[in-house]
Amino acid sequence: MQMIAILTLATILFGTSAGVSMAQPGTAGGTPAVAVGPQYDTTHVYVAPGDFDPFVASLVATFGGTTSKQGVFTVTPTPSSTMSQLVLTPVGTLSVFGFKTPIPYPFGLERTGYLVSDLDVAVRAARAAGADVIVAPFNDPIGRDVVIQWPGGVNMQLYWHTTAPRYAPLQTVPENRVYVSSERADAFIRNFVVFSHGKVLRDLAAAPGVEIGRPTETYRRVRIESAFGKVVVLVTDGHLPYPYGRELTGYEVADLDAILAKARAAGASVLVEPYVSDDRRAALVQFPGGYIAEIHAATHP
Repeated sequence: MQMIAILTLATILFGTSAGVSMAQPGTAGGTPAVAVGPQYDTTHVYVAPGDFDPFVASLVATFGGTTSKQGVFTVTPTPSSTMSQLVLTPVGTLSVFGFKTPIPYPFGLERTGYLVSDLDVAVRAARAAGADVIVAPFNDPIGRDVVIQWPGGVNMQLYWHTTAPRYAPLQTVPENRVYVSSERADAFIRNFVVFSHGKVLRDLAAAPGVEIGRPTETYRRVRIESAFGKVVVLVTDGHLPYPYGRELTGYEVADLDAILAKARAAGASVLVEPYVSDDRRAALVQFPGGYIAEIHAATHP
């Protein structure tokens, strides 16, 4: 009966499908490969309970997609209660939390949740790659979780489901936008690439500063891709005008102007109007509840 209850909760909360097995860990490069796919990697968004429904509605109205059934759960290893809902858009997946109790530390500081094929193997691989385990593995209502920290103070959750989920592939893969200092950038890049079995696509020492709100200057930008998806590392001195550094994820869309019009109509605010850089037009948008996102479209076919 207990297992039936867990499987039922998984179906209600995350739309999981029994009988779908996740990829088994590989050992390419001498370390386990544990990524499942970018559609399973979620941006963690924490909003006040009163902003929960307006935020989800605004997000879906802007990007399209579907949601899981909303529920109230304990998703931390210590007592807490949060509204929780998964939002599956064509351009990225989000886990939305509206805590009804104080948020236990260090939850709320992790930026993403990465689904892995085996949590224990993933934890060992992360440690071997230089990550610190800041929240030891714990059980949640539908699986297991751990929170790790990379050099530069980058917190991520790794998670595993008792019943393997099955989500549709994304139309475009979002960017995990990571701001780090020059002192810790190389360590973060090196360690994360080892863990993710990823590759550095481009390391640009003098990227246009307009991308971080400093148009007369340059900064270092590094793009990484792996089976987890995309990561862009923005190496700065921390002298960032608002709202740069507050955005967690960059979403690629086909028509930026159309998406911004939808966002405005759905209650969002455009904090940074579109600018052109690196073969893309980009803007920064704040949704109801405070979540800030970068949204961009390619400027070439």
